[in-house]
Amino acid sequence: MEGGRQGLESLVAARRSLRASLDKSRALGVALARAGPRLEEIQQRLPSLEAAVRPIRAERGALVAVGGHIDRAVGPAAAVLKVFDAVHGLERSLLADPLTDLPSYLAVLKRLEEALRFLSDNCGLAVQWLDDIVDYLEDNALADPRFIGILKDSLASLKSSPSLLDGGLLAAALDKLESEFRRLLAENTTPLQMPPDTGDAPTIAASPLPVPVINKLRSILERIIANNRLDRCISIYVDVRGSNIRASLRGLDLDYLEIRPAEFSDVQSIEEYIDKWSRHLEFAVKHLFEAELKVCFDVFERTVPREMAESCFAEIAAQAGILAFLQFGKTVTETRKDPIKLLKLLDLFATLNKLRLDFNRLFGGKACVEIQNQTRDLIKRVIDGACEIFWELLHQVELQRNMPPPSEGSVPRLVSFVTDYCNKLLSEQYQPVLNQVLMIHKSWKQQKFQEKLLTEAILDIFKAVEANIDTWSKNYGDITLSHLFSMNTHWHLYKNLKATKLGELLGEAKLKEHEQYKDYFSAHFLRESWGKLPPLLSREGLILFSGGRAKARDLVKQRLKAFNEAFDDMYQKQSNWVISDKDLREKICQWVLHTIVPSYRSYMQNYGPLVEQDASASKYAKYTAQSLESMLGSLFQHKTGRTMSLNIRHSNGKVSNAMTNLARSASTVS
Repeated sequence: MEGGRQGLESLVAARRSLRASLDKSRALGVALARAGPRLEEIQQRLPSLEAAVRPIRAERGALVAVGGHIDRAVGPAAAVLKVFDAVHGLERSLLADPLTDLPSYLAVLKRLEEALRFLSDNCGLAVQWLDDIVDYLEDNALADPRFIGILKDSLASLKSSPSLLDGGLLAAALDKLESEFRRLLAENTTPLQMPPDTGDAPTIAASPLPVPVINKLRSILERIIANNRLDRCISIYVDVRGSNIRASLRGLDLDYLEIRPAEFSDVQSIEEYIDKWSRHLEFAVKHLFEAELKVCFDVFERTVPREMAESCFAEIAAQAGILAFLQFGKTVTETRKDPIKLLKLLDLFATLNKLRLDFNRLFGGKACVEIQNQTRDLIKRVIDGACEIFWELLHQVELQRNMPPPSEGSVPRLVSFVTDYCNKLLSEQYQPVLNQVLMIHKSWKQQKFQEKLLTEAILDIFKAVEANIDTWSKNYGDITLSHLFSMNTHWHLYKNLKATKLGELLGEAKLKEHEQYKDYFSAHFLRESWGKLPPLLSREGLILFSGGRAKARDLVKQRLKAFNEAFDDMYQKQSNWVISDKDLREKICQWVLHTIVPSYRSYMQNYGPLVEQDASASKYAKYTAQSLESMLGSLFQHKTGRTMSLNIRHSNGKVSNAMTNLARSASTVS
């Protein structure tokens, strides 16, 4: 029994073991079935795994020896990779708008610059160390040649593309800074309007940039300069600030600055433009350019050398049109020479001289050489042109001596023009300027300047006018007209030179001399003309009695006929003559009336009845006293007649375009 029980237990145990084996076999079969595809995948990957393992297929000792080299190369490479990760982390901040927080933006940009400097300094070193490891692997055949080739290509790509260190992030950030630089300038720059009159107005200036804005611009410039992009920022500054000055000047209507000599006949045609030029140039220099230079230095002086700031300002000034102002002045100097041009050249010089210190301060730097050269050239042209015209004046007055005098005996335009013109030159407006011009011109020729040079020259001109008057008076065929002419001109000189600069220069005695000449010639004029008529109405032989009445009537007829003929002839002749001055004309007419009318009235009252009853009475009693008064009172009225012209004629006899028509000149000089 005991033995049978043991056998049964053995069978049970065997059955359990067999069942367990069957279960394991079944599970293994299932597992194998599942592992089949995976084994197939592994089998497919074996070649690539073999290729991956093949590069380091080497003896253990050789691999141990190269390990140290690899560790030394991987350390710097890992540091470079960390910095690359940091650069990538700055990208979001630097691609944002710096307007929101400029200081933070600049701080982030500075971190980027530092990271890029690290990469620039160490990336090459890390690549070089990796390159050395690759060479070591190749030299010791520690890796597959194809693998070595791939590594070399990758390293070569890193060496040839250093600009890709930041993926263009720095350039994008600097572009945004430049845009912010432009925005700050544009939003804080406003055109300036010229006041109605800048002559005595206090100096005005364009609103300066606010200090916070200047500080922001300087901060931007620091980063721009650190990255070698200053030229682009200067271009932006010149564009914005230059546009602002041009906008300020645009409202002044400066089209006249572009005018050329061929577009007008003489300086009087552009006289209005010359006056505008003086005001506009003063406004531009004292207010626009003065303010611009200050702003330029405020922005750039702490970040760039002073010469660069001056160069920036010079470019703004040139673009804004300072050279156009100088070119217009040059155009004026190229016009035809005439007396009015001398005054306008003196106006140009006065303006330039008034702005001389401003020009030296604003445009005295090396960057403004072109402006300096054109300014010097303009000043030389102005001084040379003014002196040439001034020294020609005497010669031109003398040349007029051969011209015929006015046919109506009036004051020649030359006389009135030259005297008025000389008073202009002696005025407070022009005398100091002309003296300075003459002094500078003498110094250029290394000649000594005499204090009385100007006044003596003007006295010489006046003496030439007097000589002309004397010559012209002798050119009249009618002595009576000669007296009228002399009376006219001497009275004109006396009356129009009293209380004037030229009159003061001539002196009271000289003026009295002209007044005396007027009295002398007026007396001779009356005696030689109208004074001859009253004796024709002689009473001699007129005895009114019955036996002699017929004889008296015949004598009255003869004498009235002679008087009428003489009166008609003289009236017809003198009705075309002119006494220029109204007061003198009225005075002479009164003298003529007092000479003729009382005698005629008395004669007609006494002897008129002798002929009034005659059939031909109207032939002899031709005039009444009232009609004579009316006729004589209308004499010597000014009429538009021929005028004399004053043209510069050089000493060789060739006429130049130096002087324009005198009538036109005289109407301009007041």
